[in-house]
Amino acid sequence: MNSADYMLITEGLVKRFGGLVAVNHVSLKVRRGSLTLLIGPNGSGKTTFINTCTGVLKPDAGRVIFDGKDITGWPPHKVCKLGFVRTFQIPLPFHTLNVLENVLAAMRSPGEFSLKALFKRTWLKKEEEAIERAFDILDMVGLTDYWDRPAGELSSAHLKLLEVARALAANAKMIAMDEPIGGVDPAFADELLTKIRKLKDKHGITLLVVEHRIDIVLPYADHVYVMDRGHLIASGRPEEVVNDPKVVEIYIG
Repeated sequence: MNSADYMLITEGLVKRFGGLVAVNHVSLKVRRGSLTLLIGPNGSGKTTFINTCTGVLKPDAGRVIFDGKDITGWPPHKVCKLGFVRTFQIPLPFHTLNVLENVLAAMRSPGEFSLKALFKRTWLKKEEEAIERAFDILDMVGLTDYWDRPAGELSSAHLKLLEVARALAANAKMIAMDEPIGGVDPAFADELLTKIRKLKDKHGITLLVVEHRIDIVLPYADHVYVMDRGHLIASGRPEEVVNDPKVVEIYIG
């Protein structure tokens, strides 16, 4: 495969915090339309890697290439506008807004601009189209029945899905998900991961999923990378990685 087959490529990415090298020359590739899993024990550098790719943190060395563009050091809003969106381990919705309003808030509305707001006809149709699209997105993630419920009343699993819906509303080509089943009742973890997988299969969304609960999430992945203490120590198909002696060692000891 050539570089055009990949949505995300990192080359020798480094992020330091004083004397600690949290991301140590990490080079990986995320294939378009794949669910790529990044696993490793707590403190291995997974979240720091995502933060560095999406502009929350600036790298100390290396390159980040997204959809063929070098975005190294770009601020988060520019990265998001390009279509690389991340979700957080602890969801951050507008708790007093309902589910539909949260999705609409992630879209740019022409009615928000002061000059256009003076001419209702120029933006009313766009507002109607935005609401229709928001309902389509809620249907994609399985939240249609909750559209009028305040976000603050949702369960942990539904809050995670709302994060995904907001990412889709922001026109995400790729979503980096930080521990999507963290804090979710194990009974609902498989249901949540199944819905995420369907987004990839039916709509071509590229997914980079960070997790440490490999027993639950591994069967849903196309490709797996493993980090430990800032380094990539293994990569491959799920069945290959789970039997890698280095991976067994860091998880079992």
